[in-house]
Amino acid sequence: MINKKTSNGKIKNIKVKNSTIEFSSPIIMGILNITPDSFYAKSRFSTDDILDKCNEMIQQGADIIDVGAVSTRPGAKNITDQDELKRIIEPIKILSSAFPDIILSVDTFRANVAEKCIAAGAHIINDISGGTMDKNMFKTVAALQVPYILMHMEGTPQTMQKNPITKNITAVVSNFFSTAVAELDKLNVSNIILDPGFGFGKTLECNYELLNNLDKIRINNLPILCGISRKSMINKVLNTSPNEALTGTISLNTIALLSGANILRVHDVKEAKEVIDIFNFNSNVNC
Repeated sequence: MINKKTSNGKIKNIKVKNSTIEFSSPIIMGILNITPDSFYAKSRFSTDDILDKCNEMIQQGADIIDVGAVSTRPGAKNITDQDELKRIIEPIKILSSAFPDIILSVDTFRANVAEKCIAAGAHIINDISGGTMDKNMFKTVAALQVPYILMHMEGTPQTMQKNPITKNITAVVSNFFSTAVAELDKLNVSNIILDPGFGFGKTLECNYELLNNLDKIRINNLPILCGISRKSMINKVLNTSPNEALTGTISLNTIALLSGANILRVHDVKEAKEVIDIFNFNSNVNC
Protein backbone atom coordinates (compact mmCIF):
# COMPACT_ATOMS: atom_id res chain seq x y z
CA MET A 1 0.00 0.00 0.00
CA ILE A 2 1.11 3.56 -0.66
CA ASN A 3 2.32 5.43 2.39
CA LYS A 4 0.93 8.93 2.03
CA LYS A 5 3.41 11.53 3.23
CA THR A 6 3.79 15.26 3.44
CA SER A 7 7.11 17.02 3.33
CA ASN A 8 7.29 16.65 7.11
CA GLY A 9 6.40 12.99 7.62
CA LYS A 10 3.70 10.38 7.85
CA ILE A 11 0.03 11.28 8.06
CA LYS A 12 -1.24 11.06 11.64
CA ASN A 13 -3.48 8.14 12.57
CA ILE A 14 -6.98 8.72 13.93
CA LYS A 15 -8.13 6.84 17.00
CA VAL A 16 -11.80 5.93 16.82
CA LYS A 17 -13.91 3.49 18.80
CA ASN A 18 -11.41 0.88 20.03
CA SER A 19 -9.25 0.95 16.94
CA THR A 20 -7.01 3.17 14.82
CA ILE A 21 -7.49 4.45 11.28
CA GLU A 22 -4.16 4.29 9.48
CA PHE A 23 -3.71 6.17 6.23
CA SER A 24 -1.39 3.78 4.44
CA SER A 25 -4.18 3.87 1.84
CA PRO A 26 -6.91 6.46 1.27
CA ILE A 27 -10.29 5.59 2.78
CA ILE A 28 -13.92 6.21 1.86
CA MET A 29 -16.70 8.03 3.70
CA GLY A 30 -20.16 7.21 2.31
CA ILE A 31 -22.85 9.89 2.45
CA LEU A 32 -26.21 9.03 4.02
CA ASN A 33 -28.56 12.01 4.13
CA ILE A 34 -31.71 11.92 6.26
CA THR A 35 -32.99 15.08 4.58
CA PRO A 36 -35.77 16.06 2.16
CA ASP A 37 -33.72 18.76 0.41
CA SER A 38 -30.07 17.76 -0.10
CA PHE A 39 -28.70 19.02 -3.43
CA TYR A 40 -28.40 15.51 -4.89
CA ALA A 41 -31.87 13.94 -4.77
CA LYS A 42 -30.62 10.35 -4.95
CA SER A 43 -28.68 10.84 -1.70
CA ARG A 44 -31.84 11.48 0.33
CA PHE A 45 -33.07 8.52 2.36
CA SER A 46 -35.89 7.85 4.80
CA THR A 47 -35.52 5.87 8.00
CA ASP A 48 -37.02 2.88 6.17
CA ASP A 49 -34.29 3.01 3.49
CA ILE A 50 -31.16 3.57 5.53
CA LEU A 51 -30.39 -0.04 6.45
CA ASP A 52 -30.33 -1.18 2.83
CA LYS A 53 -28.31 1.85 1.68
CA CYS A 54 -25.82 1.58 4.54
CA ASN A 55 -25.33 -2.14 3.87
CA GLU A 56 -24.82 -1.43 0.18
CA MET A 57 -22.13 1.18 0.88
CA ILE A 58 -20.36 -1.09 3.36
CA GLN A 59 -20.33 -3.95 0.86
CA GLN A 60 -18.92 -1.60 -1.78
CA GLY A 61 -16.04 -0.54 0.46
CA ALA A 62 -17.09 2.35 2.69
CA ASP A 63 -14.95 2.72 5.82
CA ILE A 64 -17.10 5.44 7.41
CA ILE A 65 -20.79 6.28 7.02
CA ASP A 66 -21.57 9.99 7.39
CA VAL A 67 -25.14 10.65 8.53
CA GLY A 68 -26.63 14.12 8.16
CA ALA A 69 -30.09 15.54 8.86
CA VAL A 70 -29.67 19.15 7.70
CA SER A 71 -29.04 20.17 4.11
CA THR A 72 -26.06 22.52 3.82
CA ARG A 73 -26.33 23.27 0.11
CA PRO A 74 -26.07 26.99 -0.78
CA GLY A 75 -29.21 28.78 0.34
CA ALA A 76 -30.63 25.76 2.16
CA LYS A 77 -33.36 26.44 4.70
CA ASN A 78 -32.15 26.02 8.26
CA ILE A 79 -34.06 23.90 10.77
CA THR A 80 -34.10 23.95 14.57
CA ASP A 81 -31.90 21.71 16.65
CA GLN A 82 -35.04 19.96 17.92
CA ASP A 83 -36.05 19.10 14.36
CA GLU A 84 -32.52 17.98 13.55
CA LEU A 85 -32.51 15.67 16.55
CA LYS A 86 -35.92 14.23 15.59
CA ARG A 87 -34.54 13.35 12.17
CA ILE A 88 -31.18 11.93 13.17
CA ILE A 89 -31.18 10.23 16.57
CA GLU A 90 -33.27 7.20 15.61
CA PRO A 91 -31.27 6.52 12.42
CA ILE A 92 -28.02 6.67 14.39
CA LYS A 93 -29.39 4.15 16.90
CA ILE A 94 -30.66 1.88 14.12
CA LEU A 95 -27.39 1.95 12.18
CA SER A 96 -25.13 1.49 15.20
CA SER A 97 -27.18 -1.51 16.29
CA ALA A 98 -27.40 -3.11 12.84
CA PHE A 99 -23.76 -2.47 11.89
CA PRO A 100 -21.74 -2.50 15.14
CA ASP A 101 -18.40 -2.68 13.31
CA ILE A 102 -18.89 0.32 11.04
CA ILE A 103 -17.67 3.80 11.97
CA LEU A 104 -20.49 6.35 12.03
CA SER A 105 -19.94 10.06 11.56
CA VAL A 106 -22.58 12.67 12.42
CA ASP A 107 -22.74 15.65 10.07
CA THR A 108 -23.80 18.56 12.29
CA PHE A 109 -22.61 22.02 13.30
CA ARG A 110 -24.52 21.98 16.60
CA ALA A 111 -22.71 20.89 19.76
CA ASN A 112 -25.81 19.59 21.54
CA VAL A 113 -26.81 17.51 18.50
CA ALA A 114 -23.28 16.14 18.23
CA GLU A 115 -23.25 15.19 21.91
CA LYS A 116 -26.59 13.37 21.71
CA CYS A 117 -25.59 11.56 18.51
CA ILE A 118 -22.35 10.32 20.06
CA ALA A 119 -24.39 9.03 23.00
CA ALA A 120 -26.73 7.30 20.52
CA GLY A 121 -23.89 5.44 18.81
CA ALA A 122 -22.00 7.79 16.46
CA HIS A 123 -18.20 7.93 16.64
CA ILE A 124 -17.03 11.03 14.73
CA ILE A 125 -18.26 14.64 14.62
CA ASN A 126 -18.26 16.20 11.15
CA ASP A 127 -18.68 19.97 11.55
CA ILE A 128 -19.07 21.97 8.32
CA SER A 129 -18.58 25.22 10.23
CA GLY A 130 -15.29 24.35 11.90
CA GLY A 131 -16.66 25.57 15.22
CA THR A 132 -17.80 28.96 13.89
CA MET A 133 -21.56 28.37 14.10
CA ASP A 134 -21.59 26.98 17.63
CA LYS A 135 -18.99 28.29 20.04
CA ASN A 136 -19.56 25.28 22.31
CA MET A 137 -18.43 22.79 19.67
CA PHE A 138 -14.72 22.70 20.49
CA LYS A 139 -15.38 22.25 24.23
CA THR A 140 -17.90 19.51 23.45
CA VAL A 141 -15.40 17.66 21.25
CA ALA A 142 -12.82 17.97 24.01
CA ALA A 143 -15.24 16.55 26.59
CA LEU A 144 -16.29 13.66 24.32
CA GLN A 145 -12.75 12.90 23.08
CA VAL A 146 -13.94 11.69 19.69
CA PRO A 147 -12.46 12.42 16.25
CA TYR A 148 -13.43 15.82 14.84
CA ILE A 149 -13.66 16.83 11.19
CA LEU A 150 -12.73 20.50 11.02
CA MET A 151 -14.08 22.11 7.85
CA HIS A 152 -13.52 25.61 6.48
CA MET A 153 -16.59 27.57 5.45
CA GLU A 154 -16.99 31.23 4.62
CA GLY A 155 -20.26 32.46 6.11
CA THR A 156 -23.17 30.07 6.56
CA PRO A 157 -25.04 27.79 4.13
CA GLN A 158 -27.56 30.59 3.72
CA THR A 159 -24.95 33.28 2.90
CA MET A 160 -21.77 31.51 1.76
CA GLN A 161 -22.20 31.98 -1.99
CA LYS A 162 -23.45 35.59 -1.78
CA ASN A 163 -19.95 36.88 -1.10
CA PRO A 164 -17.52 33.98 -1.66
CA ILE A 165 -13.76 34.17 -1.25
CA THR A 166 -12.21 35.21 -4.56
CA LYS A 167 -8.46 35.23 -3.92
CA ASN A 168 -5.65 33.94 -1.68
CA ILE A 169 -7.78 30.90 -0.83
CA THR A 170 -4.84 28.65 0.03
CA ALA A 171 -3.54 31.15 2.57
CA VAL A 172 -7.04 31.80 3.96
CA VAL A 173 -7.78 28.12 4.56
CA SER A 174 -4.28 27.38 5.85
CA ASN A 175 -4.52 30.23 8.37
CA PHE A 176 -7.96 29.07 9.48
CA PHE A 177 -6.71 25.53 10.07
CA SER A 178 -3.61 26.78 11.93
CA THR A 179 -5.69 28.90 14.31
CA ALA A 180 -8.38 26.29 14.90
CA VAL A 181 -5.96 23.40 15.39
CA ALA A 182 -3.98 25.45 17.90
CA GLU A 183 -7.19 26.20 19.81
CA LEU A 184 -8.18 22.53 19.78
CA ASP A 185 -4.70 21.52 20.88
CA LYS A 186 -5.09 23.70 23.98
CA LEU A 187 -8.21 21.67 24.76
CA ASN A 188 -6.28 18.40 24.33
CA VAL A 189 -8.07 17.53 21.09
CA SER A 190 -5.68 15.71 18.76
CA ASN A 191 -7.90 13.40 16.66
CA ILE A 192 -8.55 15.96 13.92
CA ILE A 193 -9.34 15.57 10.22
CA LEU A 194 -9.10 18.62 7.95
CA ASP A 195 -11.70 19.42 5.27
CA PRO A 196 -11.06 22.36 2.89
CA GLY A 197 -14.81 22.81 2.39
CA PHE A 198 -15.15 22.65 -1.37
CA GLY A 199 -18.09 24.79 -2.48
CA PHE A 200 -18.58 26.40 0.92
CA GLY A 201 -18.01 30.10 0.26
CA LYS A 202 -15.41 29.83 -2.51
CA THR A 203 -15.50 30.74 -6.17
CA LEU A 204 -15.14 28.04 -8.78
CA GLU A 205 -11.52 28.98 -9.40
CA CYS A 206 -10.73 28.98 -5.68
CA ASN A 207 -12.14 25.47 -5.32
CA TYR A 208 -9.74 24.21 -7.98
CA GLU A 209 -6.82 26.10 -6.46
CA LEU A 210 -7.50 24.34 -3.16
CA LEU A 211 -7.77 20.98 -4.89
CA ASN A 212 -4.32 21.42 -6.36
CA ASN A 213 -2.72 22.62 -3.13
CA LEU A 214 -3.88 20.22 -0.44
CA ASP A 215 -0.45 19.74 1.10
CA LYS A 216 -0.07 23.52 1.42
CA ILE A 217 -3.11 23.65 3.71
CA ARG A 218 -2.20 20.55 5.72
CA ILE A 219 -1.41 21.30 9.38
CA ASN A 220 0.64 19.01 11.63
CA ASN A 221 0.47 16.12 9.15
CA LEU A 222 -3.25 15.72 9.82
CA PRO A 223 -5.34 13.73 7.34
CA ILE A 224 -7.33 15.65 4.74
CA LEU A 225 -10.88 14.81 3.69
CA CYS A 226 -12.19 15.89 0.29
CA GLY A 227 -15.93 16.18 -0.27
CA ILE A 228 -16.29 16.90 -3.98
CA SER A 229 -18.95 14.38 -4.93
CA ARG A 230 -21.37 15.68 -7.61
CA LYS A 231 -20.84 19.32 -6.53
CA SER A 232 -21.27 22.48 -8.57
CA MET A 233 -17.51 22.78 -9.13
CA ILE A 234 -18.02 19.85 -11.50
CA ASN A 235 -21.32 20.94 -12.98
CA LYS A 236 -20.21 24.50 -13.72
CA VAL A 237 -17.27 23.21 -15.76
CA LEU A 238 -19.10 20.42 -17.60
CA ASN A 239 -22.54 22.07 -17.77
CA THR A 240 -24.10 19.07 -16.05
CA SER A 241 -26.48 18.47 -13.14
CA PRO A 242 -25.71 16.50 -9.97
CA ASN A 243 -27.43 13.49 -11.56
CA GLU A 244 -24.98 13.64 -14.47
CA ALA A 245 -21.83 14.35 -12.46
CA LEU A 246 -20.44 10.88 -11.78
CA THR A 247 -17.68 11.09 -14.41
CA GLY A 248 -16.66 14.50 -13.13
CA THR A 249 -16.66 13.20 -9.57
CA ILE A 250 -14.37 10.31 -10.51
CA SER A 251 -12.02 12.75 -12.26
CA LEU A 252 -11.83 15.14 -9.32
CA ASN A 253 -11.44 12.33 -6.78
CA THR A 254 -8.44 11.12 -8.77
CA ILE A 255 -6.94 14.63 -8.74
CA ALA A 256 -7.63 14.84 -5.00
CA LEU A 257 -5.74 11.61 -4.33
CA LEU A 258 -2.80 12.77 -6.42
CA SER A 259 -2.82 16.04 -4.50
CA GLY A 260 -2.70 14.25 -1.13
CA ALA A 261 -6.27 13.52 0.00
CA ASN A 262 -6.64 10.78 2.60
CA ILE A 263 -10.43 10.47 2.77
CA LEU A 264 -12.95 10.72 -0.07
CA ARG A 265 -16.47 11.69 1.01
CA VAL A 266 -18.75 10.35 -1.71
CA HIS A 267 -22.25 9.41 -2.81
CA ASP A 268 -20.93 6.67 -5.09
CA VAL A 269 -18.83 4.28 -3.03
CA LYS A 270 -18.20 1.60 -5.65
CA GLU A 271 -16.67 4.07 -8.09
CA ALA A 272 -14.58 5.73 -5.37
CA LYS A 273 -13.23 2.34 -4.30
CA GLU A 274 -12.19 1.62 -7.88
CA VAL A 275 -10.43 4.98 -8.10
CA ILE A 276 -8.50 4.19 -4.91
CA ASP A 277 -7.61 0.67 -6.08
CA ILE A 278 -6.14 2.02 -9.32
CA PHE A 279 -4.39 4.84 -7.46
CA ASN A 280 -2.79 2.36 -5.05
CA PHE A 281 -1.75 -0.01 -7.81
CA ASN A 282 -0.20 2.80 -9.83
CA SER A 283 1.64 4.09 -6.75
CA ASN A 284 3.23 0.70 -6.17
CA VAL A 285 4.31 -0.13 -9.72
CA ASN A 286 7.99 -1.07 -9.81
CA CYS A 287 8.83 -2.65 -13.12
